[in-house]
Amino acid sequence: MAAAAGGQGESGDSAALSTVGEDGSAAATPSRPASGGDVRLYWWANTTDALGTQISGLVLPVFLLSLGQSPAAIGLITGASLGAGLLLAPYAAVLADRGARKRVMVWSATVSAMAMGSVAAAAALGHVVWAHVLTALVVERFATSCQEAAASGTVAAVAPRADYPRVVSRLQAGEQGALVAGPVLGGWLYQWFRWLPFLADAVSYLVAAVCVRRMRSKLTPAPAPVSGPDPSPDPSPDGGTEASAGPPRTAWRATATEVGAGLRLALDTPFLRLVLLWTTAVGGALGGLYYSVVFRVGGDGTHASALGLALSCAGGAGLVGSLAAPRLARGLSPAAGLVTVSWLMVPIAAGLALTDRLWAYGVLFGALSLLTAVVTVVLQAHAVAVTPPHLQARTGTALATAAGAAAALAPIVAGACADGFGPAATSAGCAVLLAAVAARTTRAALAGSLPGRAA
Repeated sequence: MAAAAGGQGESGDSAALSTVGEDGSAAATPSRPASGGDVRLYWWANTTDALGTQISGLVLPVFLLSLGQSPAAIGLITGASLGAGLLLAPYAAVLADRGARKRVMVWSATVSAMAMGSVAAAAALGHVVWAHVLTALVVERFATSCQEAAASGTVAAVAPRADYPRVVSRLQAGEQGALVAGPVLGGWLYQWFRWLPFLADAVSYLVAAVCVRRMRSKLTPAPAPVSGPDPSPDPSPDGGTEASAGPPRTAWRATATEVGAGLRLALDTPFLRLVLLWTTAVGGALGGLYYSVVFRVGGDGTHASALGLALSCAGGAGLVGSLAAPRLARGLSPAAGLVTVSWLMVPIAAGLALTDRLWAYGVLFGALSLLTAVVTVVLQAHAVAVTPPHLQARTGTALATAAGAAAALAPIVAGACADGFGPAATSAGCAVLLAAVAARTTRAALAGSLPGRAA
């Protein structure tokens, strides 16, 4: 819920990455694949969760603005809740890989439901306290991050390897549908009763928990093949078991080692370094643009439904871009595509700073969604191609962490700028940032750091 409406869901991407083992090989498939009913239950859990997130994600800033909170304060609470999720997810992933995936998913969704239900109850009773809202959102973000991290291996646990592409594509289609329907539903519900979107989010978490609980599979990972005569569940780096190798490495150190290897590769490889810069800066700029628009039109809450409709249209444009991207990517070099899209985003961001029309917000955000959907496919395809197989997972983690940090900072910076200079200044600043990224991308393309040359 703490993610901005219009943000890309994570479960589908995580599910896709879960089919690759730590050494870059395909993950082991379950010895006895679960029935198709488990796949359907997981789809319902994932899609319902995504829908609830999009419903409440739009109206949270509008709700807090209506209570008299400043944009800076709203940015702080949203950024803090997003940033909190970056801390606990690696540990939830460890628990999931050690056999507690189903329990982590169910209990995390239940905790999230309780947190958002408490916000809905407070809003319905008219006793909203800032400290309570902050605590509830941080708790919800922690729980959601644990749920998403644990879910990353679910596809491999419920489907045979041959069905991975079909299952992952259906999960992503469900998330894109939530991206289209969620904002407009959130706006309409908020116009009826301002607590309804938060209740809908709480119910979506409960539905997700029930669906996962009803899955027949225990969602435990298949054991990795061991060549030695005495297999051990937790081998240490020197070949012994954790129990006999002295004090085990702390989870913090293990996590830093895993992420550090991918980050070093990203920083040492020109193309991956540019991908890291581009996705982080552009993601942060898009988040800033989103919150600047919300702060401009959401102060009194009267335009929540219209804003939701505009953002839903933008989500539809992103869906079209995602569907068209594979065909377009076949004839588009990374250099030409990335440079072109980078410069096209600059006047669009400037347009968001100059207009105050809701229909214009929808058109401009739709153009951004369409462009970024196409270029993302090109970037992802070539990033996978240049990354060694044994570093695929860790490099992806490094890129995702950087993007997540930018997403957490975006509402904080947007709120502070809106308080100090006005929301339109935030959009103008994002346009300047995008221009700098476009210039850096052009230099990299001309220097040959990108596959293919800029036209």
